[in-house]
Amino acid sequence: MKKSILLFTTAACLLGSCKKDLLNTAPYDQLASETMWTSDNLTELGVNGIYNALRLGQNTSSASGLELYQYDRFSFIGQTRDAQAMLQGTIQPSDGLFSANWQNFYEGVIRANDAITNIPAKSPSAPEKKGRLLAEAKFLRAYFYFRLNQVWKGVPLYLEPVAYNEFNKPRETEQTIWDAVVKDLTDAINEPNLPNKYAKGNANFGRVSKSAAHALRGKVYMYMSKWAEAAADFQKVKDLGHSLFPNYQQLFTEVNEQSDEMIFSIQNIGVSGLGSTTQFFCGTRSSFGSCWNTYFVSPNLVDLYEKSDGSKFNWDAVLPGYSSMSPAARQVFFLRDNMTTTERNAAAGRGADMTKYLPAGNEARIRQAFEGRDPRLAANVITPYSTYNGVLGAGPSTVTSRFPYRTENSPTLDLRTDTQAFFYYLYRKYVYEGNAQLLNRSFGPIDFPIIRYADVLLMWAEALNEQGLVAEALSKINEVRARVSMPALQQTDPTKGTFVTGQSDCRERIRNERRIEFPNEGINYFDELRWKTWKETVFKSGNGVQQIWGQNTVPYTWKGDYLYTWPIPLVEIQRNPNLVQNEGWPN
Repeated sequence: MKKSILLFTTAACLLGSCKKDLLNTAPYDQLASETMWTSDNLTELGVNGIYNALRLGQNTSSASGLELYQYDRFSFIGQTRDAQAMLQGTIQPSDGLFSANWQNFYEGVIRANDAITNIPAKSPSAPEKKGRLLAEAKFLRAYFYFRLNQVWKGVPLYLEPVAYNEFNKPRETEQTIWDAVVKDLTDAINEPNLPNKYAKGNANFGRVSKSAAHALRGKVYMYMSKWAEAAADFQKVKDLGHSLFPNYQQLFTEVNEQSDEMIFSIQNIGVSGLGSTTQFFCGTRSSFGSCWNTYFVSPNLVDLYEKSDGSKFNWDAVLPGYSSMSPAARQVFFLRDNMTTTERNAAAGRGADMTKYLPAGNEARIRQAFEGRDPRLAANVITPYSTYNGVLGAGPSTVTSRFPYRTENSPTLDLRTDTQAFFYYLYRKYVYEGNAQLLNRSFGPIDFPIIRYADVLLMWAEALNEQGLVAEALSKINEVRARVSMPALQQTDPTKGTFVTGQSDCRERIRNERRIEFPNEGINYFDELRWKTWKETVFKSGNGVQQIWGQNTVPYTWKGDYLYTWPIPLVEIQRNPNLVQNEGWPN
């Protein structure tokens, strides 16, 4: 059985044929708290309901904007086709982004508090099991407060059961919340009945482990600038048996979702409301289910991927004079071969410099820009004139990303998107290929990682570098690079592109490595906020939602440093007069 984290709410589950018991909210929907903890089965169901709070905000009919991977739209490496108030400088405290996240995270806290209070008092489960479940509840409470404190930097702290409509506490400081998160994670780590980690195939894979608690506590220490403590936790994650999966591209598949790289993941199955939505909102019309490419890749990310020798990619080395051309003029290099007169005239009307067009060699010329690069580029991104194994009708169809689009039908077989008037880099990671065995486009079975070992290694490198331990930091980065056969960063040969001059250079190398390692995983936006680089990266001059050649379709506008901290939702201030708004935001 692939996974046995299941809720026993149907006859099939009672017979042991279900996959996951962390995926059901039944106890919170159907049972009062007083009843929930009065049997062993109900105790487990109650804790499973906390896990299910990780899914709050998921929408399988339209993109909610609340799932982790969807935050890449605010990042340096991702984007979305629709204008975002956050990036236009028009967002207000009344925006649903803030109220929905606040409510969802506090719903997780409420569920965790219920368990932490009632399991010791009411549950008849064995002491060993109660100890484990309490540790899981404390980890999950810590995670929800971690998510709150990442963006609000100080929130009300509730550690006892209380109804949401009775929330009336003032905010605690950011430091107080971090301290509470560390305490919960330390309690989980110190619980003797919490397993160190779960091996692939274990019936409890997907539940909290000591290694997950060390990884999350280490990440919290990064926010606190406690570098030595963070590094110590990351060492423990390694000691407890985690390692990199050897093949980057194959890591993000269902068969390898329980590898030793995965430390803590949202559990998914191909069932309505219980699967991943990356297929639906990152796929294309050529993907199984005819999907919407709501979220896609920024040219910023693609340009970061180095050449295979470790040197920086340079457009001018491939296309002399590229950087001196206007973005509109540069589109000529990305046009398909053998365009019709009508297509050529349309391109010229959009500003393309058609004097540089090669009717029989344009595609081959631009493909050279994406050859001989870091293998993670091809694993993460559908680049121009590369193929994608999609679906046409009821059968598989290999299509090619071309511009301008003509037809997905044979013999042309163009990749079809919702944005055919524009040409964007598209996600390959977490987009299924071929006739995928999905119920439909919104129910993907691949687990979604919240923390994986590559994340730990690169945070570990950062923690070491901030202590001045540059050589040790480079060794951690190089573990991640070696997985994809990229040359090691070094401090001995300054003639090579892999040469690192010192701590400051190493810091930027770590940041770039994180950017290129984690697209479509919901990490970079929060990294840029923590590093205080969001303004200089995402809002750099001329940046916005960009086509492949760097031409904006939606510009971004920076309105002030107050954007580094989210506003307390207006509805929460109206509900609780003890809340004080963050600086720079209107009440």
